Amino acid sequence: MDHLLPVQLVELQSIATDLAENVIAPLAAEVDAECRWPAHSMRALAEAGLLGLQVPVDQGGLGQGLLGLCVLTEAIARACPSSALCYGMHCVATAVIAAKATDHQREHYLKEIAAGRHITTLALSEQGTGAHFYLPETRLDADGDEFVIDGTKQFVTNGGHADSYVVSTVAADAEAGDFSCLIVDKGGEGMHWLDAWAGFGMRGNSSRPLQLDRVRVPARNLLGEPGDQVWYVFEVVAPFFLMAMAGTYLGIAQAALDEASVHLRSRRYSHSGEALRDVESLQVRYGELWTALVKSRALVREAARRGDGAHPEALSFILACKADAAETAVQLANEAMTLCGGAAYRENSRAARLLRDARAGHVMTPTTGLLKLWTGRSLLGVPLL
Repeated sequence: MDHLLPVQLVELQSIATDLAENVIAPLAAEVDAECRWPAHSMRALAEAGLLGLQVPVDQGGLGQGLLGLCVLTEAIARACPSSALCYGMHCVATAVIAAKATDHQREHYLKEIAAGRHITTLALSEQGTGAHFYLPETRLDADGDEFVIDGTKQFVTNGGHADSYVVSTVAADAEAGDFSCLIVDKGGEGMHWLDAWAGFGMRGNSSRPLQLDRVRVPARNLLGEPGDQVWYVFEVVAPFFLMAMAGTYLGIAQAALDEASVHLRSRRYSHSGEALRDVESLQVRYGELWTALVKSRALVREAARRGDGAHPEALSFILACKADAAETAVQLANEAMTLCGGAAYRENSRAARLLRDARAGHVMTPTTGLLKLWTGRSLLGVPLL
């Protein structure tokens, strides 16, 4: 399937794969065990010039779209899902900044990102609205040439490590444009990071709550126009986020299949010398898993191509692909636990880590159930909301 990728993207995939195998993978177990933010991964990706994946070429970036994003997150997740999630969220936030960037935002953020000197991320989710991430309750007040932000964001990936955060808000003054997005730089007065992340899976992504207590932000950090938040969420955040996560869960599924393959090929019965790969029932199961993965990858990449090409049916494909990839990842990780037998049940085995990481796909907003609902509505011509 990789033979269908553009030449430049094949080259970027090769770079990411090399980094994943030689730099990222060796510390993946420690990232998981210690809930450690993967600084080594992000540093290696920056040094390789991959932080600017979504930055336009004329601003020093790689100018890639949805297809590039899902291909690279898959390559990284095959080695370390937490690293892929951190990188993916940086790329999504970059795409948001780039969508309607002003001269200041291009100079201060996008060129710095392209140069590997700046990490950004999203701060959208809130406890009160849960999976309805497009309905922020964080308040925004205009005050001269500044804005004042009050509220608490949840599950901020790269929390405390990024250089900037794309924050969604609702106007305190109903006449000020309802929902808006802003860039909030790290270290501002009134920014407080709450509980450190110690999750069941994706343990290295530093997904922390961020309390914003009357944080002052320059008016030039507004993204687009007042009231543009809904446009950003559904035209930029949703497609790029879903592609980043679909790629990540494909990488988990591939890693699970890799684990099963190694075990089936290497495990032999001492009394007969027969390898597990010679057992017909296991051959059937392995073939079924491979087929499920290839089908899911085909859907994800087709969705990405349609999205990049502004195809009229792109939305339905994009909505479906993250849910499908998450289900495939859980299926393959669960089967790898069975096929690898007792070896998989050792404490913190790779197969066990992959299963924990895969499970996050169903609850990560938009949830699998919500995506399936939106897919059906999109196909039937019914409004999503």
